[in-house]
Order: sequence, then C-alpha cells, then structure tokens
Amino acid sequence: MNDSPLRVVIADDERMVRTALRVILDAEPDMTVVGEAATGAEAVSVARSLAPDVVLMDVRMPEIDGIRATEQILGSLPRPPRIVVVTTFENDSYVYDALRAGASGFLLKRLDADQLVQAVRTVAGGDSLLFPAAVRTLAAAHGDRDRPRPAWVARLTDREAEVLRRMATGLTNAEIAGQLGVGPATVKSHVAAVLAKTGARDRTQAVIAAYEAGFVGS
Repeated sequence: MNDSPLRVVIADDERMVRTALRVILDAEPDMTVVGEAATGAEAVSVARSLAPDVVLMDVRMPEIDGIRATEQILGSLPRPPRIVVVTTFENDSYVYDALRAGASGFLLKRLDADQLVQAVRTVAGGDSLLFPAAVRTLAAAHGDRDRPRPAWVARLTDREAEVLRRMATGLTNAEIAGQLGVGPATVKSHVAAVLAKTGARDRTQAVIAAYEAGFVGS
C-alpha cells in the first residue's frame, strides 16, 4: 500500500483562490500541494514536471484555458493525473467541454473545506465526481444531440447497457452490484467494457456520451 501523501497541483489565475485551496489541502496529513499555476500554460508545464496525482483546474485562465490545458496534460503524460475542474458557475459550457476533454469531475468554488478534501481523495482513488443532475443539465444545455447515434450503442450487451444506465444515476460499482445481484468484480468488468466501447476515459465521459447519444434521457 502506498502511504505517500497525495500530490496536488492547483491551477487558478487568482492568487487568493490558490492560497485558500493550498491552506485547506496542506492541513490534511495525506495530502501535499506540490505546485501552483496561474495560467493554463503554466498548469501544463507544472503537471509535466511534478507528476501530481490530482490537478485542481480553473477553466477560465490566461494563455490557454483549462479545457486545452486538460487535453494537453492528459495527452502528454504516460501516467496522467486526475483533473478536477474548479468553477464558479456549474452550468458553464467551459465545464462541459472540460469534462468531455477528460476531467474527472467538477467542483464549485463555494464548496466547503470538507467537500474539497473528500473530492480530492475520491478522484485520487480512481473514482469520478459524478453529479447526475448537473451532468444531465450540462448535456442538455451544451451537448450536441443532433449528431447520428454512435455505433457503440448497438455494441453494448444487455448487461453493459444496464450498468451504463445505472452509472448515469451516479451509483458506485458496489451499489450497481447490489441492484443487479452480481459481485463488484463483475460490475467492474462491465464498466471497463463500457469505457472501451464508448471510447471514454472514465465514468464521467461515458455518462456524457450516453446523454449525447440519447441512450439516457435529459
């Protein structure tokens, strides 16, 4: 078991925001802020050089925005960090585009300290910050529902389709297993198949793909 503290990078163009987030995270024994960035370009550079576990990424930054920074970080590192979008407005096209680019979820800047800490632990552990109502609203407002239905929909098995529908409601693997009467390992295998067939990096991207395909309703 790895007992090393979670390594976090904070990317935000407001110094006060970076300072506040650093104070909260550095107070936790299992976390350490290893770097900061004030622009999207700096975020990419810092992530590449420091190899953090998690990046807290503002979406509206100078030089390049958080969307492009997310794409560049995830596309350039063999073991990329998990990226969490930190935003002021939840119904924001920038947030939606960042999720589509591979961010593992988003947080509002007004959240409390305990929620922030738990969110970092959640994504570092391999899960996504999936808020079904928010993702549904974002998909309805910003998604392209006019595109042809993708071929992956027909390639899903019946059980994979059931799993994806439950993923879209925000259920964990254990909760899905309980509903379907199977073991968590079986659900994990189905989730992996869903990600492969949808071409998604994680659960959040898979759920967005499901909404955009009309597989689940908005």
